[in-house]
Amino acid sequence: MPKSLLALLTLLFPPVLQAQTTILPQEFNTPVTIRSLVQGEPLTLTVTPRLAGAIHSVRWKNQEFIDSFDHGRQLQSASNFDFGTVFHGETFNPTEAGSRSDGSGSASTSRLLHLTYSDFQLQTTNQMAFWLTPKQSSSGHPAKNKTNLSNHLLTKRVTLGFQHWENVIRHQVTFSTPIGEFHRYAQFEALTGYMPAEFNTFWGVDVSRKRLIPLTDGPGEQALPVILAKTDRSMAMGVYSPQQPSKGYENAGYGRFRFPAAKVTKWNSVFRIRNAAGIPAADFSFENYVVIGNLKNVQETIQELADYFATQKR
Repeated sequence: MPKSLLALLTLLFPPVLQAQTTILPQEFNTPVTIRSLVQGEPLTLTVTPRLAGAIHSVRWKNQEFIDSFDHGRQLQSASNFDFGTVFHGETFNPTEAGSRSDGSGSASTSRLLHLTYSDFQLQTTNQMAFWLTPKQSSSGHPAKNKTNLSNHLLTKRVTLGFQHWENVIRHQVTFSTPIGEFHRYAQFEALTGYMPAEFNTFWGVDVSRKRLIPLTDGPGEQALPVILAKTDRSMAMGVYSPQQPSKGYENAGYGRFRFPAAKVTKWNSVFRIRNAAGIPAADFSFENYVVIGNLKNVQETIQELADYFATQKR
């Protein structure tokens, strides 16, 4: 196409730019919600100041998918490190939404650094709190961190819809680890979703055989993309990542958990890195695709996503 014609077309039909709003951290006082339509019904996703920009709510057809109670039960990201010693979970655990001590309170130890959003996209960066305070312990193991606030940064980009799949939430996250720390083992919970207890059946999608597999309660990880659904299969949420599994952890990656006392269920997508010489400070990026709908819709969409990304790798 001649450049003159291209210039004329650009003048007559300028690109449609999606309006963006940026909120300064000190001005983030009310929740921010982005929206799209899924099967003609509104899908909303909300982040709140209480959680330093972590995702508080995902709602569709009057169904809430997230059980956001304290500062751990959200749709959020976290990391765990060995700090150069024997690894124990939660003892060096930067967490997007905040700390264990934040509880069900109205503020977070994590700090929001940046928030920008449009109609159906948002991006945040925050400085993650350690889950434990320096004087706390988890399962009898004392915290290894010496401060309440870590120097680990987390940037996420969330988009409602992906390609032609309107029932997909694309979640891109980057963990920025700081200089001055020594770790041989890093565990990235790239994304986890805590769900109401009514999502009480666990399923795996065997994408190689194109079938749905019932999962036990576990708890823990296995290799299949996981779905949590209601007993009647009318509502479900699942997760798929084209980056799974981590090298050396081919039988893990997708977890499912049930916490009867807390009346909550959980799924996650986890990546791991091990290096005896030490893991250099760097940016570690992961993509996950959260799928909503009824169980059949979610299974089919995860299968289609797996097939799509398989063709991209050829």
